[in-house]
Amino acid sequence: MNNLIYRKSMKFSSDIIKLYKFFVNYKKEFIISKQLLRSGTSIGANIIEGLHGESRKDFLHKMNIALKEAAESEYWIMILNENNYLDDYSAHKSLLNDCIELNKILRKIVKTTKENLSN
Repeated sequence: MNNLIYRKSMKFSSDIIKLYKFFVNYKKEFIISKQLLRSGTSIGANIIEGLHGESRKDFLHKMNIALKEAAESEYWIMILNENNYLDDYSAHKSLLNDCIELNKILRKIVKTTKENLSN
């Protein structure tokens, strides 16, 4: 699929899965990393549902959910970073930047869709 937000969310999901494996195998951290796994992979799932939605309202609803999951993912990444769980994971800065970018794009999609629905 040649859709920017879809491609970025797929890459982010893959990176989150790799990070989760790192936590389980090397850090023996299972709680917060599982929360991040759930929220981080849910972003793309909601985006694909929205792209195949029944209506613009359905699309907006799914993009709002994806935005909430992206915000949650950003929170978990920051918590893990603040507590020094990410020190040994070299890709953590780009992961946080990717998450921030997803949040920005999703906020813009939600805003634009709301504006278009009200016109």
